[in-house]
Amino acid sequence: MNNRLLVIEDNEQNLYLMQFLLQKSGFEVVAAEDGIAGLDLALQCDPLAILLDIQLPKMNGFAVAAELRRHRRLDRVPIIAVTSYAMVGDREQILASGATGYIEKPINPETFVAEIKSYLPEGLEAADDWTPHPRCRR
Repeated sequence: MNNRLLVIEDNEQNLYLMQFLLQKSGFEVVAAEDGIAGLDLALQCDPLAILLDIQLPKMNGFAVAAELRRHRRLDRVPIIAVTSYAMVGDREQILASGATGYIEKPINPETFVAEIKSYLPEGLEAADDWTPHPRCRR
């Protein structure tokens, strides 16, 4: 079973924390530090879900989410915006661009993995026996 999550996040500390929490829970995590690299990895790696920052270099998260939704292979993959954009209307704009859900930063380490799992299809979550795809290692 695929347990690969793609995290598109340019902040090194945020990326480290998300990777740590997700890997500790049995997920394989691949990461990109900008929107364009994130799109490339999404198409290469067939992630179970995509965690997407909105304020990214090269291509912002709104554009990334919209572009991801144009690809038939990715149209059902949950895109979870993990962002500090918390002004009135930001959540709606993020969801309108193609995101499935929204988690506000700073993340809560005690609830983060459960929040991510809530967006995964029933029965699809981390598996201990998953073999990582070599092209997706970063």
